[in-house]
Amino acid sequence: MSQNKNQRGPLQRRREISDHVLTEGSVSASDLAERFGVSVMTIYRDIDELEREGILRKSRGGVTAQPSGVFESNVAYRKKSMRSEKEAIAAKAVTLIEPGMSVLIDDSTTGLELARLLPRIEPLTVVTNFLEVLNLLADERGLHLMALGGDYDRLHDSFLGVPCVEAIEALRVDLCFVSTSSVHGDFAFHQEQRIVAVKRAMLKAAARNILMIDHSKLNRTALHRLAPLSTFDLVLIDDRTPPDVLRSLDESGVRYEVAPT
Repeated sequence: MSQNKNQRGPLQRRREISDHVLTEGSVSASDLAERFGVSVMTIYRDIDELEREGILRKSRGGVTAQPSGVFESNVAYRKKSMRSEKEAIAAKAVTLIEPGMSVLIDDSTTGLELARLLPRIEPLTVVTNFLEVLNLLADERGLHLMALGGDYDRLHDSFLGVPCVEAIEALRVDLCFVSTSSVHGDFAFHQEQRIVAVKRAMLKAAARNILMIDHSKLNRTALHRLAPLSTFDLVLIDDRTPPDVLRSLDESGVRYEVAPT
């Protein structure tokens, strides 16, 4: 074992474990024990604490940052996942926005990619509960930025809860852009009730609703039903979406557009 490994305290080690797993996606406990120069039992205690904080989740023999039916991935992991597909979907989404509009963006990382493109459209009112979007656009003078407050959730880097829902209910916007964790059959799903509540309020507050999903979300399991796909005026998906899914959308009468990557 190296001296540096031995000198790591539990907090620093857990931060480094978190960073490593967020980069790799999934790692075995034995690999982590070797990497950090501690026992497997110590690694499992670290994993228990990181899972308690909601940063990672235990998997068979190790730990993962990947989502499950009841676990939404940490925002840091989601920002790295399917980046090119999200950029392509955002490039398609921004063509729907015209100067003078008001747009509502949720706390999805696809929404973050859309936000990066908004400074080219002025004037524009942007409403969001996603702190990273707020920070990204804070200095853009051509944009009127409205922050949705509430209970800050550091794992999603966004504001949630009843205050956020009530703030949304007081608004009426032109366009709402949301993403979600899962699309199965004719419905969109998400793992967390509190996020479902905020997204539902957003959908009710808009004249037009746009769902942005990359192909990894298709036929994935998530616990809570968000809304039927018919709720959305348009579904934007990337060009790696399987043909059978496109046929299913056609048969269901769901309007969609494919974003080339």
